[in-house]
Amino acid sequence: MSLLKTMIKHTAGGQEASDGGETPSLPPQPPQPAIYVSTGLDIHDIEDARDWPEDREIDGTLCRRLSPEYFAWLRSRMVTAQAAHKAGKLPEDAWNTLRQRFNALQELAIREFGKESLQEVLQSFSPKNYRPPALRPEPQEKPVEAPRKDWIYPGNQAWKCKQPVTSQAVAKVDAIREEAMAKGWSEARLYQNQGRFRFPCGEDYGLLCFVDGDQEIGEVTERSIEIIHGPKSGRPSTLRFYNPDVPQPWMKKVED
Repeated sequence: MSLLKTMIKHTAGGQEASDGGETPSLPPQPPQPAIYVSTGLDIHDIEDARDWPEDREIDGTLCRRLSPEYFAWLRSRMVTAQAAHKAGKLPEDAWNTLRQRFNALQELAIREFGKESLQEVLQSFSPKNYRPPALRPEPQEKPVEAPRKDWIYPGNQAWKCKQPVTSQAVAKVDAIREEAMAKGWSEARLYQNQGRFRFPCGEDYGLLCFVDGDQEIGEVTERSIEIIHGPKSGRPSTLRFYNPDVPQPWMKKVED
């Protein structure tokens, strides 16, 4: 009987089992460290990320948990940035900063996943099929947040009409900002939410006014940015947000 009591004490965390007693709690789980990286290549070493989602805002910047696939996507953006730098569209200082950050990230990724594992992912990786980081809250009956009344672009001007935008829409545009600007998009074409006419009339409103709710940003090119609509939007699955600042196929040059 004494041996049985000893076993009961051991399995119950040092307390004798009794009728109506509390169920012993499970031992605490060990910390789960993780590395989060922003689209601007800022690295955050998190000691315990057990309850963290894949994408999370850290210090005001959208980040994603580092994985071989995310590393491959960041590398594809570096290739785009390098091409923009060679074409004179990305300043020398900006390119050097990105290059130094990526080199540090690459060394870290090799230590975390191994060089062979990264190479396997890179060989089969397709940037077009990869969903970039974005804050994607779980679906709820009510909107996650009210429109941000404080977002005004340009901030130093007062236009006739304004379109409210949410921080979710801003985060989506932030995720592709560097890639888009490297391909010739102006900041106004991405972020402007003021116009001469009521939204969506005219060409004054930027991309962030069109990617709220379940709309996501897809492929980014010099001429257009892909907008992918969710199944509940009632619109075609894919639309294009065109850049009026660059020549388009339907534009004809008028000669003097």
